[in-house]
Amino acid sequence: MSTAVETVGPATSTLTLPKAAAMTTVLSIVGIFSILSVALYLWQEWMGDPLKSIGAFIPVVSLLLILRVWRSLGWEITTSRNAWWGLVIVAVTVALVHISDHAILELILTSQWTIFLPPRSLVAVAYVTGIVLLFGGPRLFRAALFPIALIWFVNPVPHVFNVWIDLPLQHASALIARGFAHALGQQLTNDQLHLMFTPDFGMFIAPGCNGIRGAVTMGFIALIAGYIYKFRPTTHVLVTLGAVMLGYVFNFVRLCVLVLYYIVGLHITWLQSRAEMGDYIIGACLFFFATILLFSIIRRFSATNDLRPPDLPQSPSRNATAPASFFPRWIALLLVLMAGSITYARALVQQYRAPQGAVDPSVLGVFPQQVGNYTLQRRWNEYIGSGTVLFYWADYRPAAGGSTVSIGVSPVLGAHDSLVCHAARGEQWLWHGNLDVPTASEPISFSASFFNTGATQYLEATTICTGATCGQFSNNNTHFGLVYSRPDAHTLLTQSPTRPIPILIRTETLDTQMSADAARAELTENLRSFLSAADVSSFSSPYRQSQ
Repeated sequence: MSTAVETVGPATSTLTLPKAAAMTTVLSIVGIFSILSVALYLWQEWMGDPLKSIGAFIPVVSLLLILRVWRSLGWEITTSRNAWWGLVIVAVTVALVHISDHAILELILTSQWTIFLPPRSLVAVAYVTGIVLLFGGPRLFRAALFPIALIWFVNPVPHVFNVWIDLPLQHASALIARGFAHALGQQLTNDQLHLMFTPDFGMFIAPGCNGIRGAVTMGFIALIAGYIYKFRPTTHVLVTLGAVMLGYVFNFVRLCVLVLYYIVGLHITWLQSRAEMGDYIIGACLFFFATILLFSIIRRFSATNDLRPPDLPQSPSRNATAPASFFPRWIALLLVLMAGSITYARALVQQYRAPQGAVDPSVLGVFPQQVGNYTLQRRWNEYIGSGTVLFYWADYRPAAGGSTVSIGVSPVLGAHDSLVCHAARGEQWLWHGNLDVPTASEPISFSASFFNTGATQYLEATTICTGATCGQFSNNNTHFGLVYSRPDAHTLLTQSPTRPIPILIRTETLDTQMSADAARAELTENLRSFLSAADVSSFSSPYRQSQ
């Protein structure tokens, strides 16, 4: 007697694989709203820094390359239960972004190198990795490893690169241009970065003139082209490095041609008022020729000896429709992304209802007239380029005389540490550590730093206020260390859009002959005297968003 056995495969749906992939792609793009703070930060970097503007193309290129690989796999949707780990990665990434929105967490490697935790590039990589694993599984992840790793370069040039490489190259570019002008018998002014051919006609070798933008662009072109054209690893590395060097070489050629332009402009005055446009035209032409040369090299090493990308091997899927497990994962991802979007949505609605809020750039900050025996002397606003108030400031002087104490309240920065600004300006502190100070309401922890500029010695103490709670912490190391603040649990759990408000307190002495230890001790006592009668959280109360 025989028994018929029916083999039941994995449950499937009526949704075709290409449509499932399209739904996943759309949800992934829209879901970026759940990490909006990181996206806005990167957008501002791309739009505000020409050197980092190429980072705007990285997510687009990475997405297209991932879709290209997924298509070669027949838009296969994984059925593995391990794919749910991808959802965990996305959920943890979204949670960490929201925690970092309400708190400071920085790793200080040197006085010029500070890393935000989690790094924005790592957030982007983790977000993409989680989604790829959730729907494509390990197979798609391995096949798309390069475009996933490429996402790291959404911040193509970190600040430490500017300090260690960008600025030295600026001086090197000026030296080469000056040497070329001298070789042509042209005498210039003594300023190292200005090449003045007459008192009113010359050029400034700015950081953007050092060729780093062209070199980075050429490097990324070679890096991506090497992946598409399937270069061997050694060839891939050498062509990429060669492309970076090619960008620098052509920039030095541009500077030399520009020197010739200025020499000709000494005799043809019509050219003098058009020097900036001439620089753009010279640079564009040279970059065009450099790109042609680069693609000639790429063509030489491509597998087909032409510029047609080789076809990826097609892997037809076993099923024409998406597995039934696709829908629970898609819905779960949707819920996670929606949960991460609530805070940003509420903040946008609140901003729409009260677009000006408490931040009026024409109005000075609100400060008490008296803090203990300290009297308000003056108020002023510190602005950023767009005219937005960066800090409301006030000076307080003790009745018995002594050093002035300045206090700044930022209505726009959110969780922010002033050390980042000092690092961006290349300023190095002599001491950095934690400062616990009793105040009129409760003891508060500050992250303090001591500086000597040669003209003044000053002590800064920063803290973060979320609601009525203030506190910022750091370890007492001169260089390597950690700066952090504790997020308000109520704000996180209720998804309140309340903005953390940085408080910056500063006092200084003009006596630069005083030893650093003595000056720091004296200035620390000034801060303690002022804060002993101050309710720090009250300084931020006029700028808190309503609950």
